[in-house]
Amino acid sequence: MRIDYSETEGRMAECPEGCGMCCLCQPEILDSEIPFFRKNHPQSVCRTKGPDGYTAIKLKKGRGSCVFLNSDRRCEVYDHRTTYCRQFPYHIYVSDRVQVELDLSCRGLWTGKGIEARVEAEEIVKRAGPRIRDALPEASEVYRQFRQYAAEAGVMKDPEYLRGTVEETLYRFTEQEFLCKVLEASSELPNMTIADAMKPGKSDLRELNAAAREAALESLSTDDPLSMPVYCSEDFSWNLFSADGGKIEWLTLDDEGEFKHRGYVNAMDISLPELTDEGRDVLADYLRILNRRDSFMGSVFFNEDANGYEDDLANAYYGSMASAALDVMWRAALLDHFFGTGFGKDGMREAVMFYDMDRLDAPAIGAFI
Repeated sequence: MRIDYSETEGRMAECPEGCGMCCLCQPEILDSEIPFFRKNHPQSVCRTKGPDGYTAIKLKKGRGSCVFLNSDRRCEVYDHRTTYCRQFPYHIYVSDRVQVELDLSCRGLWTGKGIEARVEAEEIVKRAGPRIRDALPEASEVYRQFRQYAAEAGVMKDPEYLRGTVEETLYRFTEQEFLCKVLEASSELPNMTIADAMKPGKSDLRELNAAAREAALESLSTDDPLSMPVYCSEDFSWNLFSADGGKIEWLTLDDEGEFKHRGYVNAMDISLPELTDEGRDVLADYLRILNRRDSFMGSVFFNEDANGYEDDLANAYYGSMASAALDVMWRAALLDHFFGTGFGKDGMREAVMFYDMDRLDAPAIGAFI
């Protein structure tokens, strides 16, 4: 069984006191864990809605943190917390191999303190071994079928070639002009190449701002509190953003599951920023991580399948990478409006933290274990 731990290399992981960000994620209760919670905490167990519903721990008022998070932001059942609670911020993604990815929305991965992430990841994978072995054959078959369908449709490209071309031009993906050309080429050309986005000529950056704004509003437009993007700020406040029409509302979520209105901004007043050199470095480093993530590639595969294999895989991949860069940049501008975070190293780090949990929630054809 091949396991890729490369994303964990060189990182430390700790659990910052008073954060509680992970406790906003409703944890599934595995079959082996259900008897304990049914016996000892029956009132805290629920079934999630939807066709793929599962047994989970309730959230305060159905939208806040886990019911076991007390007023000091400590877990009241820590010794019996669920497997998924124990795994956070590690994500085990299964395709035709196994890869450990990190949820970079966790502040404990940015402090440089704690234990070695690689060591902890290995222990988590060891404990998850039976579930991984059960999922691997099915996920591998789904990947095989995808490649077959894409080849038959004439849209398949070598994923490692696509990753290699992005790696070679990574810093260009932090430039607005280049991103605009990538999106233009991916929508207009039948089989784009990176070279197509590097041809001389000016692009309309107003259209780029409009496209970024439209994508952001789509991700913020939801009536479901559990689907609202969450940003855990440096003071560990839980901040949510919701769009209604062209207006974005900033809310905070308190420890009892109550929302508090904090402000509004017209989406037209948020524009893509010019990053400092240090800000571009942070964004480029993050895009390098996305470029190596199997779940990112799996998400592109998912969209390709959902769209009926109409787009060349190169168009889909380069377009998705450009869209991710734009999303992070636009979120940096939104955070700067409300928090004054700026567009340097610290500001872009905050934007990545704001974005990555949503990125990992994107549907993919593989499986998160």
